[in-house]
This record gives sequence, C-alpha cells and structure tokens, in this order.
Amino acid sequence: MLGVDSNLIVRLLTNDDATQTRRAAALFSSEQIYLSKTVLLESERVLRFSYELPPNVILQALRKLVGLPNVVLEQQREIAEALDGFEQGLDFADALHLASSRHAGRFATFDRKLIKRAETLTGIELVLA
Repeated sequence: MLGVDSNLIVRLLTNDDATQTRRAAALFSSEQIYLSKTVLLESERVLRFSYELPPNVILQALRKLVGLPNVVLEQQREIAEALDGFEQGLDFADALHLASSRHAGRFATFDRKLIKRAETLTGIELVLA
C-alpha cells in the first residue's frame, strides 16, 4: 500500500502538469493507494482556494477519487459522512471535523453559523463555546 501526498491528488484531479499527472495516474493504476483524512482535507482546500473550483466540482472529483477500487481510506465512514455534509452545504473541513468527532457526542465551536447549519444535518449536538 502506498500513501500519497495531496500534490498527487491535485495533479490527478486538475491535470495542470502533464508530466506529474501521468506519474500520479501511473501510481494510482499500479498501486493500492492509502488516502488519509489530512490529505483529503488539504486537497479540498487547494482545489477551492488555489484553483478556485466550485464546491460541486470538488465534491464530484473527491467522490470519484475515493470510489476508486484500489483506494483505501483512513476512517472511510467519517470521510463518507464528511462528503455528505459537504454536499449539503457545509464547509468540507467543518464536515470532516464533525464526522471525526461523532464519538464525542458533542462539538464546541464559536461559529454560530456552523451550529445553525450543522446540527440538523449531522445529528451531533453542537455547543456554543
């Protein structure tokens, strides 16, 4: 199994450097790939801020990526839940934080907007700190 950095994910999804895209694609076609939550988080952030891709395009790309048969995810259930939250309008980072904290039962934040948006979507009790 091979863990990969977010720059391979970004090359694969944007095809903005032909040589690096081919190299990343070759790894994805020949290896079992391990994707950590942090790599997905950083990849989404780069795609959103550096490439200015809209959320729906990023969501579709990440869903295709994590659905590849040779991709193994760190905490698959949490990533799937985070992608669902992202699809429903949450920031991907917030959705991933919430999904990863589900076992805690409650989640504290100063972000009132997050509380309003997320509580009904996630079922986790959000607490204003």
